[in-house]
Amino acid sequence: MKQTVRPPDHRSVRPRSGAAHAAPPPARTAERRRPVSTQWAAWAFLTPVTLYLALFYAYPLYRNLDLSLRNYTVRSFVQGNAPFTGLENYRKVFDDPAFAPALLHTVVFTGVCLAFQYAIGLALAVFFNQHFRLSATLRALFLVPWLLPLIVSASTWSWMLNSDSGIVNAALHALGIGPVNWLTSPSWSLTSVIIANIWIGVPFNLVVLYSGLQSIPSGLYEAAALDGAGAWRRFWSITFPLLRPVSAITLLLGLVYTLKVFDIIWIMTKGGPADASTTFATWSYQLGFGNLLPAFGPGAAVGNLLVVAALVFGLLYMRVQRKQAYS
Repeated sequence: MKQTVRPPDHRSVRPRSGAAHAAPPPARTAERRRPVSTQWAAWAFLTPVTLYLALFYAYPLYRNLDLSLRNYTVRSFVQGNAPFTGLENYRKVFDDPAFAPALLHTVVFTGVCLAFQYAIGLALAVFFNQHFRLSATLRALFLVPWLLPLIVSASTWSWMLNSDSGIVNAALHALGIGPVNWLTSPSWSLTSVIIANIWIGVPFNLVVLYSGLQSIPSGLYEAAALDGAGAWRRFWSITFPLLRPVSAITLLLGLVYTLKVFDIIWIMTKGGPADASTTFATWSYQLGFGNLLPAFGPGAAVGNLLVVAALVFGLLYMRVQRKQAYS
């Protein structure tokens, strides 16, 4: 009897329970390769930022630190063979009679500017948060000081505070008050640059704090109003506490900016008269570039003191934020 041979069955056979699983489809191989390509894409995007930070931040900081640890002259600055002196430049800075006045002026300038910029910016942010008619237009006009170049703002304030032809003294004369030597008097020069810097920094505080107010739910104010809370009570119980994270970063950025303010002071008073408005920023410039025999090392040392101060406050901010996140 002839035996019939059946052709092989190519249909898929369902695996029984306990049987080995089928080989993974080719799609899984592509899925395994995706993370590798994603990592390369991430590194490709990070490379320009890393190069920018290394060239324009890390390298200048390294060079400034190297300047402060060596005895650089004009010749050695060009040739690059300055002898290593360690902390000698920092000792010269601390022993300099100008150190204490410059430190005091820096603290006063930074503290007063931060306080008034934040207070005025917060008041304007709360005012514009009411969304009345023309609020957007007025808010845009308040941004003009922030958008102007600093050299334009400083020159404008120098003209306004001029002792002879300034508009401020003209207004004081109309009120029966004698002229004030805003820029040439040791008693008023620091006040003058503080006023100009407050005017320039208020728009930044206004923009950041106004954006923080937009994130506060309006239902909280409605509930507080139903409970009988007045406007002042709602501000201290709702607005101010919920604005603490935004306020912290606003004050930190304002601190870093105010510590390094140079152009406003230099254009208006050049740190004078008699160093009455000299801060660490202007003093560092005077040491490094304001003399016929520049002191590059001490000038770099003063600049590094500003960097350390900004770094300390930045670390304190990070620590406070970390505690708030854990609490």
